[in-house]
Parts: sequence; structure tokens; C-alpha cells
Amino acid sequence: MSEAAEFRADTRAWLQENCPPDARGNGVIPWGSSKIELPTDSRVWLENMANKGWTVPTWPKEYGGAALDSAQYLILMEELRRINARAPLTGRGVYYIGPTILEFGTDEQKARWLPGMARGDGGWCMGYSEPGAGSDLASLSTKAVREGDQYIINGRKTWTSEAMYGDYIFALARTDSTVAKHDGISLILIDMNQPGVQVRPIRLISGDSPFCETLFEDATARVSDIIGPVNGGWTVGKRLLQYERSMHAGINISGTQGRVVDTPLSEIFSGLLPTADDSSRILDNDQRSTLLNQQMRHRAYEITQRRAIEETQARAPGFTSSVLKLIGTRLKQERDELHLAALGFDGLGWEGEDIPKEALKHTRTWLQNKSLTIAGGTAEIQLNIIAKRVLGLPDA
Repeated sequence: MSEAAEFRADTRAWLQENCPPDARGNGVIPWGSSKIELPTDSRVWLENMANKGWTVPTWPKEYGGAALDSAQYLILMEELRRINARAPLTGRGVYYIGPTILEFGTDEQKARWLPGMARGDGGWCMGYSEPGAGSDLASLSTKAVREGDQYIINGRKTWTSEAMYGDYIFALARTDSTVAKHDGISLILIDMNQPGVQVRPIRLISGDSPFCETLFEDATARVSDIIGPVNGGWTVGKRLLQYERSMHAGINISGTQGRVVDTPLSEIFSGLLPTADDSSRILDNDQRSTLLNQQMRHRAYEITQRRAIEETQARAPGFTSSVLKLIGTRLKQERDELHLAALGFDGLGWEGEDIPKEALKHTRTWLQNKSLTIAGGTAEIQLNIIAKRVLGLPDA
């Protein structure tokens, strides 16, 4: 038996024994927040995988990982999907700031923060965008002023996802206002459970409030919790964004991504579109052609994902993440449009007893997913990165 085959057999046997039946299929995926009580199945699954090192399977063992290589990681993902297991842990800790600390942090910072992230001890938020600094992030005005062995932070961040449940936030703040705007920024870790941090949910048109405004009013952070060099946060922050895009693209191998959440198109459209009496062949040629085209593009996307993971030597695949992030989010939005069209008049409803609950749920999903080409870097930003960094095109 080859080494890969042996690893697969051992992985399959371990998952069969240690993945609770209720942790397979849809359900809660923890992201570490101490403010969210987990159901028993999710808590047990998280504990089992953390003890195995498989919440962050490619991290070094001393920081809570299992030191798996890319081939072993792919086998683990395949075996998780085979039993439809949920990811044991998700969030900005294991996917964003954790890999950034691995790359830029000191030994003390790695020992302080990473093992807890691997166990899901604390939920992390991202403090980048501000009311006056979105795509032009270097124009941020949040300040961190050093006083002794700590920084005093004042400012405001917006679109802070799940901040109402956050325990910690990694934020870009201005630590030097006398230099060029890109040169006076630092990436700093801040405890959100202090009087100087206030969170205000932002109500969206879809009815949900995953985003918040986060205010810092004399909040404090330790000097030792700046990641990377002081005033070098622009470089560190851009690298973190690569990890973010990699997660959106499904190719960040820092955490366990678990099952594929997309329902097969054949299931989505079963019973929604007219078919021939003796087969599942969709009668309308245009609809059939559109669905087939979507399936082929999605399959090509999946193959490209796998190739990117196999070729990844570092824990983030560089600018490939921008390509996959852009295409992946557009495919999801196209999928929503197809589903909405198949629902007919039921897909136009917002409330009411006459409209099926699943149709109402999808309408909200369709509307919420319009933000996918904004969240994690706008489509325009990704196109600029692809043009400059992948294709090598000159600036206009």
C-alpha cells in the first residue's frame, strides 16, 4: 500500500469513528465566538478535530496543526466530503489572521495566539474598511498612539462582519501621520471585550445584520500585538487579503474547509422546470443550454481549484486567488439568477403565507449574495490585480 493510500485509509477510519452523525450535512460551523453557544454535535466535532490537529491541518504541530502537506490535505478534504462532514471550524482566525501570524509573527506571538485559534478559543473580526476608506484603504484615519507598553486606539471601522459576536479584531491603524499614507500603517490585534470598543449592527435590505460598525474610543492593545514591523502594516495587510481571497476561492489550505455547500444543480431544478414525460430532459432549449453551460463552467472552476491547491507551496496561492475569487463569486450569483428564474412568480415574493418557505429563503439568499462581488475585495479590484500581477499589463 502506498503512503498516500495508507493515509487515506487511516483518515477514513478515524473520521468514521470520530465524526458525530449530527455533524454531517447542514448545521452549525463554529468560528470560535465565546458569545455563541454550540450544539453538542458541533462542540464534540470541533474538540475531536482540534485534538487531531485537523482544524488547521497544514499548520505546524506546535501551534495546533498536523503539518499535513498539500497531497494529504486534499485527501482529508475528499474524505470529509465523502461523508458530507461539516468543517469543524471556520472564520477569520484560522483563515486570515492565523496564517498571517505564521508568516509575519514573532515566536512569542505564534505561541500566544495560534494554539487558541486552532481550538476555536475566541472569534475574530476584521477591521479594515472605514466610512472614508473602502477600496482606497490607505486613506484610513483610525489612529493607534503609543503610550508606554500599549497603544491607544481611536477611530471607526465599518462592514465589520459578525462584530456583535467577536472576541478579538485585527485592525489596520495609522501609527505615523508624518509619512506617506501607505508607510504609516500597522496591523494590530485588539481585544473587543473592553469598554473602549463599541459595536453597532448595520441592518441590510435582505433583513439580516451580519455587518456592523465598530468604534474605538481609547481602546487599548499591547505593543507586542502589532503583527510585522511598526508602520509596515500595508505589506502585512495586503498579504492577509490574499489569504482572505484564497478562502473565498476555496483554496486556502490553512483550515479544514469540509463539505461542498453548493447543492447540485440537478437537485435545485428538479420539479421546477418542465421536463419530458419519460425522462429528466428539460424541454426548453434555452433553459437546458444555460444550465449545461453553468455546470461546465462550475466543473472547470472546481478543477482549477484542485490544481491551485496541488501547486501551492506556501499557505496562500498568490494572485491565483484573485482569479478564482472573481470567477467563483460570479458563478454563485449566476446560479442564484437561474434558481430565481426557475421559481417563477414564487421567486419574486418577500413575505406571505402563499409563497413556499424555501422560495422566500432563496430570494433572501439571492439578494444577500449580490454582496459577494464586493466582500473580500470588489470585482473591480480583482480585475485590476489580475491585469497587473497576472497578465503584466501596464497601468493606464
